[in-house]
Amino acid sequence: MHASIAGGLAKAAHTARDKSCDCLQIFSRNPRGWKTNPLLDSDISSMRSTRDDVGLWPLAIHSVYLINLAATDEVLLARSREAFREEITRAISIGADFLVVHPGNPVGASTDYGIATAIESIKLATRGLKIDRLTILIENTAGQGSSIGCRFDQVADLAAGLNDLPIGVCLDTAHTLAAGYDISTEKGLKQTIREVERSFGFDKIKLIHCNDSKAPLGSRVDRHQHIGLGHIGDEGFRRIMHNSKFQGVPFILETPVDKERDYNWNLNRIRELAGPEEVNAAREER
Repeated sequence: MHASIAGGLAKAAHTARDKSCDCLQIFSRNPRGWKTNPLLDSDISSMRSTRDDVGLWPLAIHSVYLINLAATDEVLLARSREAFREEITRAISIGADFLVVHPGNPVGASTDYGIATAIESIKLATRGLKIDRLTILIENTAGQGSSIGCRFDQVADLAAGLNDLPIGVCLDTAHTLAAGYDISTEKGLKQTIREVERSFGFDKIKLIHCNDSKAPLGSRVDRHQHIGLGHIGDEGFRRIMHNSKFQGVPFILETPVDKERDYNWNLNRIRELAGPEEVNAAREER
C-alpha cells in the first residue's frame, strides 16, 4: 500500500501492518514541493526497527512529482538532478528497496534527447553513492504532453542506458492503458505481455502501481480511478491478478479517496479480484 508519513516514518509501517499489507510505498518528503526537512536519526531508526518487526517487503519510495530528469530548461534540470540525488540519499538512509521515478518531459525537444538527458541525470545523481541495496525503478507514464516513458521501448532504452546501475521498472496499470496498451481485454492483455517481453522483459518489473484509469485507452491522460470503476474494469484486473506473469510482483495501490470510497474499499476490491475465481463468481451472483 501507499501510506502517509504524517506522524513519522514508523507510523506508515504500522498503517501497512494494520491493513494486513506486505509491502509499503511512501513519499519521504512533500511530494509537491522542492523544500524538504532533514530526516531525524531517531525517525530513521524507528522506521527500520518497525519495518523489521512487522515484516514489510519491499519498502518503496516515490520521488517527488516536480523532478524532471529530462528537462530542457537548465535551471529546472539542475534542480531536478539535485533533488533526485537527495531522494537517493534519503532512500539509502531509510533502508528502502526501491526508489520510483518518472523519467521526465523534454518540452520542446525530441524523445531521443529526453531519454539521453534522463540517463545522464540518473548517472550524475548516483555518482559516488553506494546504491547496491537500492534499485531505481523507472515508472512508465501515460504520455501526457511530451513525457517520455509512455512506450515500453522507451523504458527499455532508459534501462539499457543505465545497465551499470541497479535499475528496474515500475509498471503502472492506469498509465499503461492511457498510453495505448489495452490491458482491459483478454486479447489486449496478451498483446501487452508480448510487448513487455519484447522490450524490457518481465524480469525488470519489480513493482506494480495498481490503479484503474478514469481516462480511456490511448488518451495519454493520467487520471487514477477506483479499482473496477474505470476503463480497465473488474474483468481486466481479475485477468491481471490471475496471470502468472504478474505473480510474485508487489502491487501498490494509488487509488483516489473520496466520500463514497476510500483506500480500504480499493484494497478489499483488489483482494477479492485476486482471490479464487469461483469465490468471486459466487459473490457476484448474490
